[in-house]
Amino acid sequence: MTSTTSDQKAVSCPLMTKPQRQRLVSKDGRSLMQGNAPGYRETWFGALRDMWGTWLALRWRWVVLAFCGSFLLHWLLFAVLWYLLARVNGDLDVPNHDSPPPGHVLCVKHVNGFTAAFSFALETQLTIGYGTMYPNADCPTAIALLALQMLLGLMLEAFITGAFVAKFSRPQKRCGGILFSPHAVVCEVRGQRCLMFRVCNLLPRPLVDVCVSTILYEERDDHELHQTAMDFTIDNLGSRPCPLFLSPLTFYHPITPSSPLNNTPTSQSHFELVVFLTASQESTGSGYHKRTSYLPDEIQYGSCFARVTSGRNKSESMRYFDTQPCPLTLPNTHTADALEKEHVVVQINGEGSDRVE
Repeated sequence: MTSTTSDQKAVSCPLMTKPQRQRLVSKDGRSLMQGNAPGYRETWFGALRDMWGTWLALRWRWVVLAFCGSFLLHWLLFAVLWYLLARVNGDLDVPNHDSPPPGHVLCVKHVNGFTAAFSFALETQLTIGYGTMYPNADCPTAIALLALQMLLGLMLEAFITGAFVAKFSRPQKRCGGILFSPHAVVCEVRGQRCLMFRVCNLLPRPLVDVCVSTILYEERDDHELHQTAMDFTIDNLGSRPCPLFLSPLTFYHPITPSSPLNNTPTSQSHFELVVFLTASQESTGSGYHKRTSYLPDEIQYGSCFARVTSGRNKSESMRYFDTQPCPLTLPNTHTADALEKEHVVVQINGEGSDRVE
């Protein structure tokens, strides 16, 4: 009975103690959480209602497979229709299409089998020239079927071409040169204890209007997922966006008594800090979006980032994320009321908490 109850809690709350290693967001920004799994029927209906979003969410291997499969199905469908038209019209019984019987109007010349019908459907769609096969203007059904194939074919080509362009131009896929530090650190900066992370820009083009927003997802003893916004700043810019992305940028969050990190209630809680970065390209204005997350065991307590002044490739830029010891000498409090508290709890490394008396 206890095991069943525990399993039910684990399903209802993704950040429970037992499955707490499961992330909401991976280090490279992919969402790892799934909603309540619907039935098979509901899944397919949802995909059809949002076909564009479903297409863009597919991996490239499935996109290429869908690209090839959709055209093959389109050609096969109209090959069947052209074959049926030839059979109904009696064209398959004509031995020589160059000399049809008197009074017999051919719909498509030299379509005398399914292979010829498939070839005709392929040539029609790709407009590569009919050669000896061509539709007869005296057969209205053939002209109508030709118009239908061209209309549906153009719609299919427009959809697939647009989807390919959209997948290539997705903001999150252009951000391979934007790197987050693997770890966040807690150290003292200008007399304040701060939580910090660092971002590098290795893209060959400058980025402007860099904004960062962070959400602290925290599971408390009530087994509910609480969301709290956290403010990070760069030096003296405050909440304003950074006008130019010069690598590296270090973002600070002062751990004051009002900070959400000071309200982590007990060692049983678990949290994940999700970071969202948005920027624009200076020359085109196109958007860039990148995100990552930090678990408690990815926050180094009593460390700071090393100062590095060179390095533009990925291997050298990782030195930007090197850390070094930074002893904490100040209490994690800033007011007399806070000093009267019994202790302040900061959960680090996923193993209980470090208490500052």
